[in-house]
Amino acid sequence: MRGQWNERRRQGFRATHFNFFEAASENPDEAEVWCYTDQISYAPGDTVSFHCSTSAAKIDLRIYHDTNPPQKVHCATIPGQRHATAEDSYARGCDWPSAYRWTLPENLSSGAYLVVSTIALEGGETLDQHHLFIVRPASEPTAPLLMVCCTSTWIAYNCWGGANSYEGLHNGIDDNCFSPQLHIHRPWERGQVWLPEGAPRIPVNGTQRIGSAPRYPNLEFAFANGFAKYYAAAGWASYERHFATWAENNGIALDMICQHDLQFHPELLANYPALVIVGHDEYWSGEMRDAIDNYVDGGGNVARFGANFFWQVRLENDGLTQVCYKHPATAARPALYTDPLLETNPKRVSGCWDLPCIERPAAETFGLSGARGVYAKLGGASPNNAGGFQVFRPQHWAFKNTDVYYGDIFGNSATIFGYEVDGIDYSFENGLPVPTKDSGAPAGMEILAMGFAATFEEDHDNPGGYLYAGDGDLQIISEVLHGENPTTADREATQYGSGMIVHFRRGKGQVFNAASCEWVNGLRLREPVTETITRNVLARFCQNQDAGE
Repeated sequence: MRGQWNERRRQGFRATHFNFFEAASENPDEAEVWCYTDQISYAPGDTVSFHCSTSAAKIDLRIYHDTNPPQKVHCATIPGQRHATAEDSYARGCDWPSAYRWTLPENLSSGAYLVVSTIALEGGETLDQHHLFIVRPASEPTAPLLMVCCTSTWIAYNCWGGANSYEGLHNGIDDNCFSPQLHIHRPWERGQVWLPEGAPRIPVNGTQRIGSAPRYPNLEFAFANGFAKYYAAAGWASYERHFATWAENNGIALDMICQHDLQFHPELLANYPALVIVGHDEYWSGEMRDAIDNYVDGGGNVARFGANFFWQVRLENDGLTQVCYKHPATAARPALYTDPLLETNPKRVSGCWDLPCIERPAAETFGLSGARGVYAKLGGASPNNAGGFQVFRPQHWAFKNTDVYYGDIFGNSATIFGYEVDGIDYSFENGLPVPTKDSGAPAGMEILAMGFAATFEEDHDNPGGYLYAGDGDLQIISEVLHGENPTTADREATQYGSGMIVHFRRGKGQVFNAASCEWVNGLRLREPVTETITRNVLARFCQNQDAGE
């Protein structure tokens, strides 16, 4: 399927970033088609409102249950109309009128639904644009496993309209300014919900030659082929879809919700023995964490095959707006980036979970923190990393039937370790890693396997290169852990981290955390140890077995 890409740049290339994004064209004669829905998730029987803008006279709308292969569930031809789009649509929504409504069948299966909007071009060609929404389960579960899609991270990386939580043209400022407010009433960028076969993932495969410039295959592909800059960092196509497809191919039934549902419909969790989270789950609201913590304390089991648990967000405007002021929230920064809750309600400040003012360290929920992990096999951050986990407790039940030994590395053939990972402070006792006493790890947490990561990209001054992340995250994490003005010693104490697989009990439930974004790539490529561990965890958790083995 051919896709849509509109490029609108103010200054072309940045010094350290490709700054390109999608937006509605300012030229009414340019061929384009865009579509978004009024919500991220729906229940069977709800009515979905489709909001479209196009230069064509009509749009062919096709909706697929995105299984393997996708199953078409609805289609319609609707009149085309072009609508004006505000410059700050990323922050307050596109505000296009509804072009079509569809009431979901009461028996519609829970899952991800791909919306393909197609217009005809001259010469018989067509132009497609892709959107996606989630159908949550009805009141009664249809499977023992509930998958939570990391939609807050999708939102944070979606630069459609000109800005996201990382960069852009916020408030007309031409200096790479991210937006603290992001609205869901805009299309997903190209590549977040659909990708062609062979689109590169973020980790660098193979060995980086001595003296070579850092490589970023996903950015090179995106720029050359018109995909979103951040397609490989967040979205259904790069992460959750691979797990859902693997589960379907292995006869593992699952229902599906999104993070918005954790906040607004936490009652959905009650009837499931196990939840699964995969990929890149960087952004969470306090209410989302409440739902997970209450679920585990009450006897639920969480299998997390994902990483980069880092930022607190707030959902405002009935969930339509996601707010995250990020690292400037507690520092002396311009008013543009000062969270208004800093003085009145600091626990709800939209910054790193490990900020002292929030009083809710990341490790309390999943045992690990993004602030103690971060990058592996990303450009100049540990590019020649083995790409797998090293095993330290092979007797644990998660390794049953894997035939792994102490010290073995698994998953490296599929590069399952990266591009972001979570860790915690640790030391070694009798050859085994254990959380340090002041790490904040849950009582009884075991480190089963681990690898090494860095909070920054090392600059070797190799000719022809530039650094994508540089040392910006090192500075942020140093400020979080050591205060607003970290010393050189503080930065040195923060520059290296780890990625881990851990297991612990809390309350009546359990958490298994394989904290790497790329775990799903091991499932996609059928890496046998990764698959076996995943089956072991899901089988045990779905059967609600005790961990005492």
